[in-house]
Amino acid sequence: MAERFTKSMARNIYLGGSTFFILLFLVLTFDTQSRAMPERDNRDQLTEEVVRGKHVWENNNCVGCHSLMGEGAYFAPELANVFDRRGGADSEVFKAYMNAWMNAMPTNVPGRRQMPQFNLTDQEINDLSSFLEWTSKIDDNGWPPNIEG
Repeated sequence: MAERFTKSMARNIYLGGSTFFILLFLVLTFDTQSRAMPERDNRDQLTEEVVRGKHVWENNNCVGCHSLMGEGAYFAPELANVFDRRGGADSEVFKAYMNAWMNAMPTNVPGRRQMPQFNLTDQEINDLSSFLEWTSKIDDNGWPPNIEG
């Protein structure tokens, strides 16, 4: 190696190191996508009802108050595990719960945060229930950390 560190040596180290780390990043990204992602989602269980429920979720800006798998606002409860909490793994019980809950809002209990009345149809509530049931079955590494969200 020469006694002096030249510009050309610095450029070669920079370009060689950059190329190496870009390739390493791409390989690790591909590895993560090919291994982890297909095992964690449940897109094979998507139904038309779930898709309509996602549209109800988005059109009514539920994420403006609620969070879903940690994403969203923290004004109202986390809903990633609401099916487990309120449905007890029974779709019909959960849909009945959601229908009663949505139609009872707002409760007008003083000192409590109030959910607005969205005037959803029974079909929209069932679709939203299916969407929340579907999300509860995604492997989210034990999120939320407690059962009540």
